[in-house]
Amino acid sequence: MLIQNPREPQAPRYDLTTIWLHWATVGLIAALWVIGQTADWVPRGPFRTGLWSIHVILGLATGLVLLTRVAWRAHFGLALPPADTGILHAIAGATHYLLYILLGAVVVLGIIDASYRGFDLFGIWSVPQFGTGNAATRRDINEWHELAANLTVLVAFLHALAALVHQYVWRDRLLDRMSL
Repeated sequence: MLIQNPREPQAPRYDLTTIWLHWATVGLIAALWVIGQTADWVPRGPFRTGLWSIHVILGLATGLVLLTRVAWRAHFGLALPPADTGILHAIAGATHYLLYILLGAVVVLGIIDASYRGFDLFGIWSVPQFGTGNAATRRDINEWHELAANLTVLVAFLHALAALVHQYVWRDRLLDRMSL
């Protein structure tokens, strides 16, 4: 735990809802990406189907969290002064918008992927199928979903790396803004 000097000014922090939505997004992205990368290693059967079902449900949850984040940020969230100025501020802003766009693309492509397949969730409920189920089209949709997911993870990694540079190289306590 970080002990702060009482004479040192308190670093500005985002509101608790913004912080929780941020870390929920991080956790969901990490879980989804790991499942997406490893579920096909499991032999075909109920466990593999369950993993993919969890992936689809967590993907839908990510969509809800993303919509909530955008709505919260637009109407209620606390806006903090920028941590940087000039080009670094522009890069940070572009990175945040890119992350939102990529997350939206991953969720939409995931929904399209599951719908085109007519995906079966836990053997209980089937996502309504549209289209012919053509294997080449299904593969193309899945490849776009995977590309968007991998780009999201790459940009999120760079975002996290930049935050760590702020915290541990520049020592400007940027991570305090998002600490729980």
